[in-house]
Amino acid sequence: MDRSQKADAVAELNRTFNEVGVVVVTRNLGMTVKQSTDLRNKMRDAGASYKVSKNKLAKIAAEGTDYSVIADLLTGPTALATSVDPVAAAKVISDFAKTNDKLEIVGGAMGKLLLDAEGIKALASLPSLDELRAKLVGLIVAPATKIATITQAPAAQIARVLAAYSEKEAA
Repeated sequence: MDRSQKADAVAELNRTFNEVGVVVVTRNLGMTVKQSTDLRNKMRDAGASYKVSKNKLAKIAAEGTDYSVIADLLTGPTALATSVDPVAAAKVISDFAKTNDKLEIVGGAMGKLLLDAEGIKALASLPSLDELRAKLVGLIVAPATKIATITQAPAAQIARVLAAYSEKEAA
């Protein structure tokens, strides 16, 4: 890798660090190409990314960003999982690490907040942004639905009573 390629890699990582909501640092302990491809596909489907980068370049790119706190985690064969949604990357990495012992969660950061492996797993257990939005919409719609049900109930009861009387007279 020559100087210009390194400069491009640092610029790209720096841009990524300025845009994302979470960075998860993982250690690759001999994953196969198929396993890495599967992980990358799952990350892409969740709106996240998974990238192996040189530790020194990642440290340089993190300087001056909120993610400078991850510098101490970047030792050995590491990779970075990032996403704008703070839960997406953590959730996919945690789920993948449960089924694959060759991927170890080292830690990560959410902004300036440094997280250890347990912190990443706790973050992964939270509902995603889309799930929270759906719950919020459900809470907003629920009272209107209840009001509509209550106002329709008396009319429905009258209709059932009249239907019962008509069936009784017909019999």
